[in-house]
Amino acid sequence: MGDITRSQEYQSFRSSVPCKKIVVDDDDTKEWKIYDAGPRSVKCPLLCIPPASGTADIFFKQIMALSALGYRVVAAEPPVYWNLNGWNEGLRKLLDYLRLDRVHIFGASLGGFLGQKFAEATCKSPWVASIIMCNSFTDTSVFEQMDSAPVFWMMPALVLKKMVMGNFSQAVLESEIANSIDFMVEKLDSLTQNQLASRLTLNCMSSYVEPQKLKDVVITILDVFDDSALTENVREETYKCYPEAKRAHLKSGGNFPYLSRSAEVNLHLQIHLRQFAGTRLSANESDHTKSSSKDMAGTSAQPSTDSAED
Repeated sequence: MGDITRSQEYQSFRSSVPCKKIVVDDDDTKEWKIYDAGPRSVKCPLLCIPPASGTADIFFKQIMALSALGYRVVAAEPPVYWNLNGWNEGLRKLLDYLRLDRVHIFGASLGGFLGQKFAEATCKSPWVASIIMCNSFTDTSVFEQMDSAPVFWMMPALVLKKMVMGNFSQAVLESEIANSIDFMVEKLDSLTQNQLASRLTLNCMSSYVEPQKLKDVVITILDVFDDSALTENVREETYKCYPEAKRAHLKSGGNFPYLSRSAEVNLHLQIHLRQFAGTRLSANESDHTKSSSKDMAGTSAQPSTDSAED
């Protein structure tokens, strides 16, 4: 058990935020696992989607910090989906089940790619208000595994886990980054062969994002400039896809900055979400309260204004 798992912050999270299991598909074995914290009155929350190696609780630092500030944060871990159509339909049903209007997606690596594909698939009936991509990508060809993807389903779990861990830094690292890797290895070990094989299939099967379909989605690209699994070329391709996107850069943090640099990541998330303050797309309860108060104040002030003009 690593330092993060033993930490008081993680233990407090596990004791205060329940893990809910939700079935939205006809197949009863397909369970979404979600952590939902913050005011339920917010119908456009921050939705956190993990990378191939992660589980929903890897976002516990975002859930605890942001929900304490009045934001609603939902971290969602999908069941086994072998193709993008299944993933998109499953997520749409989950959002329907949760009775949400829209979501702001915070997607890490594969989670960021899947968030883009969901926004693309639902562009004519939008579900996605905005996306914050963390160490993510727009084209699966960068992994050069398209030929192998069709046979991931039959590979042993140990082989699949070694494939994923090959992207984890083996160098001597500062404690926060080393602890984040240890925690993610624990989460990787908790995944079944089916879970990991299906995620790697989605990660590596031939697919790319059509950015023109996301023209109405507000995007922030969050990148880390030290040792991470993504190359500079991948970053540049993402920038080219979204020339209007805001960029948030961290000097260091490794592959999992939401764990190793949580304070900085949480600040960037707040900056991104502030663009929607005072609107129906706000992820913060206080914004809705202020908006309602302003509306009431404006209504009550209207007669005196008219009287003055008369």
